[in-house]
Amino acid sequence: MIRIVIIDDHPLVAGGIEMMIKSESHLSIVAHLQNAKEALQFLEESCPEIILLDVNLPDIDGLQLCEIIRGNYPETKIIVLTSIEEASIITQFLQKGANGFLLKNISKEEFIQAIDSVLDNKTFLSKIANENMIRHFASVNNALKSVPVLTRREKEILALLNEGMNGPQIAEHLFLSTYTIETHRKNMLQKFSVSSTQALLKKARDLKLLLT
Repeated sequence: MIRIVIIDDHPLVAGGIEMMIKSESHLSIVAHLQNAKEALQFLEESCPEIILLDVNLPDIDGLQLCEIIRGNYPETKIIVLTSIEEASIITQFLQKGANGFLLKNISKEEFIQAIDSVLDNKTFLSKIANENMIRHFASVNNALKSVPVLTRREKEILALLNEGMNGPQIAEHLFLSTYTIETHRKNMLQKFSVSSTQALLKKARDLKLLLT
């Protein structure tokens, strides 16, 4: 028998899961706990195979509870069950040790698949959550591709330009010729597809390459 504990402050969630799995003789909901305090007290006495964890709890954040459970009960599988679809939230829970991520509008088939997957030591993401993660990482990857790659010297010169130095001052500071500094500056203008130093600095700030 696979014992399931639900940690969620909405009674309808537990009722819905119970209805979903009532014909599955190998699955049993042994507790429905409405906050982190109740959950930690219960887990001290009985450790289930599966925990269904909500993101928003009335006492502490679900992310924090996930980390606590993972640290104290490493063998228990944690599946986040929520209506939040944000890729950043999914990533944070996976980093804290969650084994799966399901949205509350799941089908019975997807729920059973999630249980089987995490028990087989696999990470499971619901279809929508997985699609959001793919879109998120694609957008991050595209953003990274749009950031020009600068050499160590170019980064140094860019920082000095940002401090308000001009070409001759930078040349003196770095013990280089003004011609060398100007060559690096022109190379950066080309890499950033801009035509002036001010535009270069603005774009570098927008891309978080400069702090101010």
